[in-house]
Amino acid sequence: MKKILFAGAEAMPFAATGGLGDVLGSLPAALAATGEADVRVALPLYGAVSEEWRRKMKQEAVFYVKLSWREQYCGVYSLQHNGVTYYFIDNEYYFRRPALYGFYDDGERYAYYCMAVMELMNRLDFFPDVLHAHDWQAALTVIYLNCLYRNRPGYGDIRTVFTIHNIEYQGKYDFSILGDVFALGENEHTLMEHGGCINLMKAAIECADRVTTVSPRYAEEIRTAEYAHGLESCLCAAEGKLCGILNGIDYDYYDPKNDKAIAAKFSTRSMAGKLANKRALQKETGLPQRDNVPILAVISRLASHKGLDIVAECIYDIVLHNDVQLVVLGKGEARYEQFFTDLQASFPDKVSALITYDRDLSKRIYAATDIFLMPSKSEPCGLSQMIASRYGAIPVVRETGGLYDSIKPYWEKGKTIYGNGFTFANYSAAELKERTEAALALWNDEEKRKKLVTKIMKTDFSWGASAEKYVELYRGL
Repeated sequence: MKKILFAGAEAMPFAATGGLGDVLGSLPAALAATGEADVRVALPLYGAVSEEWRRKMKQEAVFYVKLSWREQYCGVYSLQHNGVTYYFIDNEYYFRRPALYGFYDDGERYAYYCMAVMELMNRLDFFPDVLHAHDWQAALTVIYLNCLYRNRPGYGDIRTVFTIHNIEYQGKYDFSILGDVFALGENEHTLMEHGGCINLMKAAIECADRVTTVSPRYAEEIRTAEYAHGLESCLCAAEGKLCGILNGIDYDYYDPKNDKAIAAKFSTRSMAGKLANKRALQKETGLPQRDNVPILAVISRLASHKGLDIVAECIYDIVLHNDVQLVVLGKGEARYEQFFTDLQASFPDKVSALITYDRDLSKRIYAATDIFLMPSKSEPCGLSQMIASRYGAIPVVRETGGLYDSIKPYWEKGKTIYGNGFTFANYSAAELKERTEAALALWNDEEKRKKLVTKIMKTDFSWGASAEKYVELYRGL
């Protein structure tokens, strides 16, 4: 049985802000369920971790972590969840804060975390076959293993995988802190340097035995200047060890048959609950309770790279000229928050702008939605289109990253329906509008709608197939 240690900055259900947390909350369990791996996950013990979880933890070790001139306390606590052992690294100075990220000393915080992960292996006598690090916050685990720990007893045979969830965030720092914060010397200068500064992601890509990202299409895209945010040459050089494995979603957490967060349960065998969820959301948002009007939804961070600029270009016309309701959930750039607030003021009976983020509310919206808009400029994988599909919403997406890999264009031949959504290629408000109105036309054909929605809900976005691909990757190491 392979021993796998995941290193990453967040995981559901303990502390999470986005897709990385969803993946580290569900992929380890899917791997453990294969019976082929002893899977463990090392996380910071953030202040956001609830007392309910803390009461279940067991103290495993107490030691000090040396990081350059610092010697910082480290407590390690463990708990079992879904067949996975989670290790929590306790240091209140670094991790008991009002948010997970966004602090002036994030570089130091995650350097400490990565060094603690390396020390944890020796203190707990758990040396994994594979260290699997995720994103820049955990990049130094791979770097420290190669540069500082490789010749120490127990560390020599560890193989490494580094996964890029979003290449935009690379961990860039001035070289003045190479020794003072990251505890590395001039011998590592060339490894760490990219574009005149320290680049943690670049160094981890060079050090890792394998580099993965979260969809096959994104693995191709990030070798181009358009998507790589400056790392295209590094990734082209690493092409032989780079692959993309599509993420999945947690089918227990996102399950319309058993979801306690939604108004009524439903499945492909009994869809009455879908309509009940629509009525409940209309009541909750103050929209007119009408069964025969399709609900469009956007659940997203309100930012341009999520496609909100082309949504803003065409959504007024879509709402004006079609019998629809629109529900928007998210926070982000002030201009988009104001745009959707103003759109609601213009169409109070058609638009509800919810400028917030609430996970249970998002599930209620997924369960009520008929057509889900996700026209991202770039999308490494995307989980929202999978969740929307699971809850019976027709996705309208742009063909990029994981959206391209997961949603295939709808077409018909005779009485057979192909594809599982509506897609468009160019980053264009006109194409988004045309595909959205095509989806509306299909929705208004009840027979075709039922067939397509059933097909969409039966599309397998579980972790099963992807977990097997990771097992194959680990075997290859």
